[in-house]
Amino acid sequence: MRTQVGIVGAGPAGLLLSHLLDLQGIESVVLESRSRSYVEARVRAGVLEHGTVELLRETGLGDRLVREGLRHEGVELRFDGRGHRIDFAELTGGRSITVYGQQEVVKDLVAARVAAGGAVLFEVSEVAVHDLDGDRPSISYVDAAGNAQTLECDVIAGCDGFHGICRPSVPAGALSMLERVYPFAWLGILAETPPSSHELIYTNSDRGFALHSMRSPQVTRNYLQVPPDTRLDDWPDDRIWTELQTRMELADGGFTLAAGPLIEKSVTAMRSFVVEPMQYGRLFLAGDSAHIVPPTGAKGLNLAVADVRALSRALGTFYSTGSTEGLDAYSETCLRRVWRVQHFSGWMTSMLHRFPDDDRFSGGIQRSQLRYTVSSRAAATTLAENYVGLPFD
Repeated sequence: MRTQVGIVGAGPAGLLLSHLLDLQGIESVVLESRSRSYVEARVRAGVLEHGTVELLRETGLGDRLVREGLRHEGVELRFDGRGHRIDFAELTGGRSITVYGQQEVVKDLVAARVAAGGAVLFEVSEVAVHDLDGDRPSISYVDAAGNAQTLECDVIAGCDGFHGICRPSVPAGALSMLERVYPFAWLGILAETPPSSHELIYTNSDRGFALHSMRSPQVTRNYLQVPPDTRLDDWPDDRIWTELQTRMELADGGFTLAAGPLIEKSVTAMRSFVVEPMQYGRLFLAGDSAHIVPPTGAKGLNLAVADVRALSRALGTFYSTGSTEGLDAYSETCLRRVWRVQHFSGWMTSMLHRFPDDDRFSGGIQRSQLRYTVSSRAAATTLAENYVGLPFD
């Protein structure tokens, strides 16, 4: 087989890149080790920035998003038993976020690629990339029928996540791996119960961080800060609901968290990770293969969207004019946003979580930052601008 762009990974990054390239008349083939049903059911992020929503709408992917997505114009910061709303719309000139699960974005993207006759090959195995520093890189794999195949292409996009094969295929020493591991994790649940608030609630408490979120009007998503070695067996459902209620309790007793049957329960490690540069030869890394952010800022999916938008534009220029200027600058372009988002996500994480070595002095600094953020228009605007997403350009 031969195509112009070989894409490894059928998550949001790989599928959206294929879609954006198709709109420019550029051929691509997407290779995915999992089944279509698996990737469409995989629950991950659920908060879309304003710019992400606009991009999806502008490229024909907004029908169900607009119909079913939950538009939010603010979030609540809760600490010392009181809630404080950050008004995104008022502080950012009407910009907002939309709650719409990553699995729903993937469903829309798969449907769009299938409708357009795009090549998305699921359940492939033994994927390997070759000749990355030449003009004709290739991808070898075994297809779903068990046949060995080779895909020749001009460019390879590594959209296969943190544990994928693309980044480790780069020669040793060509990339720098920068990482920070946080001394806590998130215990997350999906529950069949309506949300107890129409907007997200970020809570700083003496017992640790808690987040009340949602995936739909019928499904709630909640998180608790826990030690990194937490075992799910130690957290029966009743204990989770009791701890969530305790951490999010208001001083006046005016908040009751609606409990319900759990659909999913998991523990997620917290880390920041960046690879520099995000390219090597004809291989371009995008999304989680190039960077991980702590989920506190709700940025992972949105960063992947920004990456593939930049890559699709650079490839459009390359195929229309022959210029490699955009491709050469891909990593630098993306990393400017990546580091801004790393800073914001790290700031949110440090402001809201309890660290193992926290003392009264550290706690005082943290509370001071929270009080300043909710009382200063300048500080609240900084949070709002970063949360709804800075402009792409």
